[in-house]
Amino acid sequence: MATTKLRETVVTTVGEPPAVGDALIPFRLTLPDLTEFASAELAGHRVVLNVFPSVDTRVCALSVRRFNELAAQLENTTVVCVSHDLPFALGRFCGAEGIDAVVAASAFRNSFGADYGLTMADGPMSGLLARTVIVADADGIVRHVEITETIGQEPDYQAALAALA
Repeated sequence: MATTKLRETVVTTVGEPPAVGDALIPFRLTLPDLTEFASAELAGHRVVLNVFPSVDTRVCALSVRRFNELAAQLENTTVVCVSHDLPFALGRFCGAEGIDAVVAASAFRNSFGADYGLTMADGPMSGLLARTVIVADADGIVRHVEITETIGQEPDYQAALAALA
């Protein structure tokens, strides 16, 4: 299990996230229009998974906005923003914020959180996803993993970008 904190409370996850050098775990997510998005669609692209608890929180919204700005400047890279928010909430947020350079997708009806070891197993946000960034190269090999020390902090964007180099 991995750990993070919510304020001063240590929170554990249901398992271990992928490690650097592992193959990206196949996944299926739901887009705001309720269609399915599969990791197979990312073949040959570098991938950044921006995983977070809910777009309805300040830091989560900040990370989606920042990764949207970064994604617009990255070649052959797909940024996928993943939460357990309903697809409608993700669509509403992205529409209102002009978010159009990332893929916003919901893990609300699949095993993404368990497969990636990122579902929080305890604490007030139990059942939601821990704030994590996973970067994979064009061959689908994980090059960077960051579970933030606390849920209330933004991820290290520069470390994610460096992993793409």
